[in-house]
Amino acid sequence: MLDLTGKVAIVTGAGSVGPGWGNGRATAVLLARQGAKVFLLDLNEAALEQTARSIAEEGREAATHLCNMTDARDVAAMVQACLARFGRIDILVNNVGGSEPGTAVTLSEEAWDRQIDHNLKTAFLGCKLVLPVMEAQGAGAIVNIASIAGMRNSRDRSHVGYAASKAGVIQLSRSTAGAYAAKGVRCNTVVPGLMNTPLVEHRLARQVGNNDAAALIARRHAQVPMGRMGTGWDVAHAVLFLVSEEAGYITGTEIIVDGGYTTFGPGEN
Repeated sequence: MLDLTGKVAIVTGAGSVGPGWGNGRATAVLLARQGAKVFLLDLNEAALEQTARSIAEEGREAATHLCNMTDARDVAAMVQACLARFGRIDILVNNVGGSEPGTAVTLSEEAWDRQIDHNLKTAFLGCKLVLPVMEAQGAGAIVNIASIAGMRNSRDRSHVGYAASKAGVIQLSRSTAGAYAAKGVRCNTVVPGLMNTPLVEHRLARQVGNNDAAALIARRHAQVPMGRMGTGWDVAHAVLFLVSEEAGYITGTEIIVDGGYTTFGPGEN
């Protein structure tokens, strides 16, 4: 079940902003455990190598490639490098992203552009340059990582660029799914909620937590109906299902991984 033997998977953002298991690292390791050969992408070479070591220690196969997913030439070169190494591309997980706080007034134009590029353009370019390979193969599965910030809003904190770009990721997936459904390529979205990943301590604590990571983590746990944030592994398992043959009749939809927060939780995103 959920066997990926013989599949080749590209995972973007496969490193981590700090020690531990972010969404990308956990996803890459889980896909490798299920038999996929994984092509690992990031701009942080040290973090990327740590993910590769984790996979190698379990006797699985992966290759690393430094790639700026906002640069079409870099992404095109990455696709060719993956094909040269593994010969095909069966799975693409677009996982690059990050938030900057601000309203439509307080967020600078430069920060807005960074948010669109970082969160939406990266997924667009991944799809744009991998889809022709999958179409030629007659099969493929793409999962884009969005956020509940693209589906709901908060009275406590505004991050207009992040919310808009992550909403765009959801529609990118839906539109792509419709265009490629008859060509054997599926495209879906995983929508994480409040997650307890290295990002919390290494970025969010500084941005929105007054540099008090412990207090921020406790507050975020308390906001989730299940009483705890999710982890990178919760995201990874949702991705694994969507790229597996067991999800072969599923395209153009979302799996929300949030402990019930979108339905029942007030407070911040």
